[in-house]
Amino acid sequence: MSSSSPLDSSPLLSYPLPLLSSHVLFLSSPLLSCPLPLLSTHLLSSPIMSSSSPLLSCPLPLLSTHLLSSHILFLSSPLLSCPLPLPLLSCPLPPPPLPLRLLFLQGSNKKVPPATQLMRVKQPGSHSAAKKEKRFSTSSFPLTTNRELQKLPALADVAPAEQEKLFIQKLRQCCVLFDFLSDPLSDLKWKEVKRAALSEMVEYITHNRNVITEPIYPEVVHMFAVNMFRTLPPSSNPTGAEFDPEEDEPTLEAAWPHLQLVYEFFLRFLESPDFQPNTAKKYIDQKFVMQLLDLFDSEDPRERDFLKTTLHRIYGKFLGLRAYIRKQINNIFYRFIYETEHHNGIAELLEILGSIINGFALPLKEEHKIFLLKVLLPLHKVKSLSVYHPQLAYCVVQFLEKDSTLTEPVVMALLKYWPKTHSPKEVMFLNELEEILDVIEPSEFVKVQEPLFRQLAKCVSSPHFQVAERALYYWNNEYIMSLISDNAAKILPIMFPALYRNSKTHWNKTIHGLIYNALKLFMEMNQKLFDDCTQQFRAEKNNPVAMETDVPLIEDVQRLKKTVEEGATQLQHEQRKERPMVRRKSELPQDLYTTKALETHRRAEDMLTAHDGL
Repeated sequence: MSSSSPLDSSPLLSYPLPLLSSHVLFLSSPLLSCPLPLLSTHLLSSPIMSSSSPLLSCPLPLLSTHLLSSHILFLSSPLLSCPLPLPLLSCPLPPPPLPLRLLFLQGSNKKVPPATQLMRVKQPGSHSAAKKEKRFSTSSFPLTTNRELQKLPALADVAPAEQEKLFIQKLRQCCVLFDFLSDPLSDLKWKEVKRAALSEMVEYITHNRNVITEPIYPEVVHMFAVNMFRTLPPSSNPTGAEFDPEEDEPTLEAAWPHLQLVYEFFLRFLESPDFQPNTAKKYIDQKFVMQLLDLFDSEDPRERDFLKTTLHRIYGKFLGLRAYIRKQINNIFYRFIYETEHHNGIAELLEILGSIINGFALPLKEEHKIFLLKVLLPLHKVKSLSVYHPQLAYCVVQFLEKDSTLTEPVVMALLKYWPKTHSPKEVMFLNELEEILDVIEPSEFVKVQEPLFRQLAKCVSSPHFQVAERALYYWNNEYIMSLISDNAAKILPIMFPALYRNSKTHWNKTIHGLIYNALKLFMEMNQKLFDDCTQQFRAEKNNPVAMETDVPLIEDVQRLKKTVEEGATQLQHEQRKERPMVRRKSELPQDLYTTKALETHRRAEDMLTAHDGL
């Protein structure tokens, strides 16, 4: 049998083969002189080349196919309608070890992608007990070629004169990187050697003094950089308004067993009484800080928690880096607001800023005021506000406690960005506004009371009961009620129409009770003003003919007072009922491993005994 032959034209196939996949094998073969029976084939693992051929109605590109070793059954087909010689390949092939056969991989002419594993399949009524896939990902670590580590003696077992040298050896040993995702069971022995070395070094610098000598600084910073500074994987969760922190579980970092110890060691290093910022500033510089800030986009909340504490400590110890850190955080916020609208670490960065703002000296610099007005306030308009709103509100309130004159521009900005079609976001704005009113000065309140209560009147009238409910809870705040009482002549005429109208028309009975409570407080606050507002509202509502006598009006006022008192009493009774403390929005399947990993995470702050005041 010849091993090669020119590729001849053949009427073997009378029309194009849609069944052909890209994996087609033409083996060098004797002529087939009879119709093909059922053929089974061992596929060879060798690349096959084929040039254009009249076998198909269009020329075939050169195919280079690695064929799998498997049995494929080919059914006889009318495609092969007569005994014809089989075209031979134009390139030599090694002789096959088995009898010569012909293979067509049946299928579509389109490439079929592998099935994607969906992390959360939402099927109504499905209660499958199948184990969920763990939500792991890993960053792009350049794996070390030689990963076989030698177990070094313990630091406590060598003479003090040898400890520095051994410490450096262990730090260099911990620069070896391992694969935790594609092959988690690989190099288990060496992974444990690294884990034990990191754990030992954490204890060593925590409980010993005068062990952080000058040669240690570059080694520690290098070890941290090698382990931490890497390319983060693409986000697996939806972004923007589609992201729901209560339902979308985070993707955890597969290499966390080592990363956690590296973070903990570096924090202990920064916290050590032996740590000298003047020595460390040669290695912990602007480039280091920039790379550290890039990691805040990690999806793993445990890593962001350690990053938050680490950056906070660096800000406290390196005075020369403070302005640079603030500037780079500003840049992250600008990019987030005006370009990407996606960043995983906004809440943690705002938490750091909350501490920084708290330490600002008075009077505030113009730079800090611009930061509030141009950076913090525009953060309110991003779709994913719910992820970081508590930290953002805290920062805003900190500014107002530092400088009350900023109240008017802040409140007016909130009213400018007030959501019009996003009710949950509207509830967040109402929460923040109440926090602002808790610290507002009476002189500043007068400047914003009219636009503020016009917005509250709209909220009370909202068909979304949570928005109306949250707005009406303002009347349970004693300080806000004192401000309203001092300015009732301006506020009651704005609020009364919305309160009166919705006491009769709102679909939710709870809202009725809250409205009656607010009306009762207004009535007790200033009886004459309340009556005047009632008369004015009725006068505007009815035509002049119906208002010729005061008798029906007085009856209406008395009826309203009675209704208000009864409604307020019923509300107080209902509020005594206990409500559940925690409510999940749905019963979607949960990744129990992820939940457990986050619940057992020991926060970085809890591990540190000393705290720097900024």
